Parts: sequence; C-alpha cells; structure tokens
Amino acid sequence: MTDIFALFDQIKSTSAAAAVPITHLVVGLGNPGEEYAQTRHNAGFLCLDTLAEKVGVKVTNLKFKALTADAVLGGKRVLLMKPQTFMNLSGEAVAAAAAFYKIPPQNVLVICDDVSFDVGHVRIRLQGSHGGHNGLKSIEGQLASQSYTRIKVGVGKKPHPDFNLADWVLGRFSAEDLKTLSEVRASVAEALLLLLEGKPDLAMSRYST
Repeated sequence: MTDIFALFDQIKSTSAAAAVPITHLVVGLGNPGEEYAQTRHNAGFLCLDTLAEKVGVKVTNLKFKALTADAVLGGKRVLLMKPQTFMNLSGEAVAAAAAFYKIPPQNVLVICDDVSFDVGHVRIRLQGSHGGHNGLKSIEGQLASQSYTRIKVGVGKKPHPDFNLADWVLGRFSAEDLKTLSEVRASVAEALLLLLEGKPDLAMSRYST
C-alpha cells in the first residue's frame, strides 16, 4: 500500500524545488529528424527520452534551438535538452541555455554516444577533453570549458579500422543492440539522478564501466 504521508512529502518536495530557478542542464546529444531516430549517434537522445519518461515529462518545448522540458530531479530543478542544431553545432543550444539561466559548466551534464566502447558500456567523466566527438567538441568550444559532466554510452566499435566513421555512427542499431541499449538507458537515468543528488562517486562506482 502506498504511504500517503510519504507521497505528500514527495509532492511537497517537488513543489518546493519547482519554485526555485533552473540550476542544471541535462543534455542528450543526437541529430534531429526521423531518419536519425534509431542511429548510433542518437544514443544521447534515446537515453534522455527514457529519463523524461521516468519523471513524467515530455521533451517537446522548442527553446534555445532545442527541444526542452522542465523537471525536478534529485531535488534540483533542471532543464532537459535535445539540441536540434545537428550534432556538430550542439554547443550553440547548450551555451544559450547556460547563459540564460546563468548555469556554470560544472552544472551541465551531457549524454552522448561513444564508439570506443561496446554496446551496453557506460563511462562517466566529470571533466576532460572532447575525445574527437563533434558534439562534445562544440559544447567545449561554446562553454570555453572542459569542466562539464559527460555520460558516454557505448554504441559499438567500427567493424574494421577502414570503415567510415560517419557511416558507422549514422548507421542504425541492430535489434539485438537496441535491446541491450534499452537496459542501459534505465541505468543512465539512475546514474543521472545520483549525479544531481551530489553523489558522483556512487554514480561512477555503480554505473561507470
């Protein structure tokens, strides 16, 4: 049976958090358009959709060149974002939102694909270089900082070294990989909640491989 008092406390806590300014950005990276919906490069979009579903919001408001939603996570009021600028210009949307809400890079969390890892692997880093990822490169340039959190989701390595990287990341997941990714998406949502609660060590020890 649901604890009605716990439910009231949760509602009260959520209402209180919603009354404060947005302090964090949670950004899923990808490319807009149905033709890219199930591609490897859109792993960030897919993970953000799972997070939004868990907290009961829809990322559909067009703002800052991105689809957005306002949510309360880990006691923080956050803006969920899916930039609509295409991957290599993702930083424009992130920087515009960060400037508007006066959010420092340390409060920006980005979910992106990574071709260095097998499907199902997650790597959390609190700062660091873009590693050649065009979306992260754009964000780093626009924020003039490497001090933002990135959650890297493995989408599988190229089948052989000569395979064109653009063709690989813009290729679609297999049915088996999509099944694996569906489990990873839930883990990423849980890791983000811990990060927003100020528990990065726990998030990394539990979910980062």
